[in-house]
Amino acid sequence: MKKLLLYLFTLFTLSSFSQQQGNLEFFNTDWGRTVSWDAFCERTKTSGYDGIEIWFPTDEESQKQLKAALEKHNLKVGFLNGTNKSIPFEESLKQYTEHFKTLLSWNPAYINCHTGNDFFSIEQNKAFIEAANKVAKESGTPIYHETHRGRFSYNLPDTEKYMTAIPDLKLTLDISHWMVVHESLLENQDENLKEVINRSHHIHARVGHAEGPQVSDPEAPEWKRALNRHMDIWEKVILQKWAKSDKPFTITSEFGPPDYMPTLPYTRVPVSNQWKVNVFIMQAIKKRMNVQ
Repeated sequence: MKKLLLYLFTLFTLSSFSQQQGNLEFFNTDWGRTVSWDAFCERTKTSGYDGIEIWFPTDEESQKQLKAALEKHNLKVGFLNGTNKSIPFEESLKQYTEHFKTLLSWNPAYINCHTGNDFFSIEQNKAFIEAANKVAKESGTPIYHETHRGRFSYNLPDTEKYMTAIPDLKLTLDISHWMVVHESLLENQDENLKEVINRSHHIHARVGHAEGPQVSDPEAPEWKRALNRHMDIWEKVILQKWAKSDKPFTITSEFGPPDYMPTLPYTRVPVSNQWKVNVFIMQAIKKRMNVQ
C-alpha cells in the first residue's frame, strides 16, 4: 500500500510540474555592441537567442540596418524606453510618452522602461507609470517597468508602495540592483518578494551580490550562492507565469561590458567575456526550467 501511494504521489508531482512547463524566449542585450547590426544579429541567432533588447537608434541609417538585420536573421526586438532625468519633469514626461509611438511602429515583442527618478515625488513617478500603462492598454503591446537603481523602483520597500497604489503595475525584475541596494541576497525577504514575483512579467537575468550589481563570472565557484539565489527567484517568477498563461515568458540576459563588468587595474581589461557569461546564464536557465 505504501509503495502504491508513493507511486501515485510521484505521478501527481510529475504531472503537476509538467502542466506548469511552458516556453521561454531569450533576448540578447546589445549593451557594449561594437560590430554592425548584421554581425551582431547573426551571432545572436547562432548563440540561441530569439531576439534582442535595445535602445532605439537615433540615426536613420542605423535604423535601416537594424530592420534589415532583424528580418534577415528572424529575430524579435524588445525596446527600452526611459525617463530623461536631466530635463524638467513636464518635458521629460512628454518626451517619454511620445517616444512610445516610435517604438510601437516597429511592433516590438515588449517595451521595458527605466521609469521615473528616485528623486521625483511619488505623484511624479506615478505619472510616468500611468502614461506607459495607458499606452500598453491602447496598443496591446506589453510595457513593463524595470526594478532599477536611480528609478522609482530602486528598492524593495518603495516598489511595494507603488504596487499598492497602482494595481496594474507590471515589472521587469532585475533583482541584481536590489542585491546591492540592500547589501544582501534578500534571503530573509521571501515574504516581501511574493507580490514582486507576482507582478514580474519579464526578467533581466544578471547576477548581483551584496557589494555590486554584477558578479565577475557567474560560473566561478565563489559566486555559486549568489547564482543559486537569483535562479531560485527567477524560477518562481517563470513558474507562476507559466501557470497563468501559455504565452512564452521573455528573459533578457544582461551582463554588461566594462566598466559594469569588473576590469583589471590600469588596463581596463575585463575579467570575463561578456558574451560568454550571457550565453551561460541563458543556458543555465534553460537547464533549470527543462526547456530546449
